[in-house]
Amino acid sequence: MTQRVELAIVMDRLAVDEVITEYAVAVDDGDWEAYRKLFAADGRADYRSAGGIEGNAEQVAGWLAESLQLFSMRQHLIVNRRIRFGALDQHTDDTARVQADYVNPMRFAKEEHGATGDGSTAPDFVCGGRYAFGLLRTYDGWRLTEVVVEEKWRRLPERRPQAVVN
Repeated sequence: MTQRVELAIVMDRLAVDEVITEYAVAVDDGDWEAYRKLFAADGRADYRSAGGIEGNAEQVAGWLAESLQLFSMRQHLIVNRRIRFGALDQHTDDTARVQADYVNPMRFAKEEHGATGDGSTAPDFVCGGRYAFGLLRTYDGWRLTEVVVEEKWRRLPERRPQAVVN
C-alpha cells in the first residue's frame, strides 16, 4: 500500500468518525436539521429495540424531537468504534460500516416523569447498547444510509417510598 493510499484511508476514517460524533451531538442538542443533513437521501434509522420507530430520517427526526422532550439533559457517549470500509460499483472504500457501543445518561425534564425534584443535575435515566451505522461516500461527503440501535440495558429512576400519613 502506498503512502497516498494510507493517507486516504486515514482521512476517510477521520471523516466517518466525524459523522458519528455529529450524530451524537445533533441528538443530544436536539438539532434535528443537523440530524437530517447527516443522512443520505434514502437513509433510514431503526430505534425499535429502544421502544422507538423505524423510518426515514425525516420521520425519525420528528419522533425523536417529540419523545426526547421528556429529557432536559442528554449526553451520548459513543465508544469502541469499529470502522470497516467496503466497495460500491467497483469503487473501493465508498461505503463504511461502523459498530459502536453507547452509554446514554439522561435527566428527566419534569418531576411528573420520574425526576426526583431534588435539584440534582445527575442523570436519572441511563441506557446502553450498540449502534450499527452504514455510511456512503457522496459528493457532499460521508452520509448515513442506516442507523440501527440495539439497546442492551437501561436503568430507570428508583421510586422513593411514599410517606404514610395517619
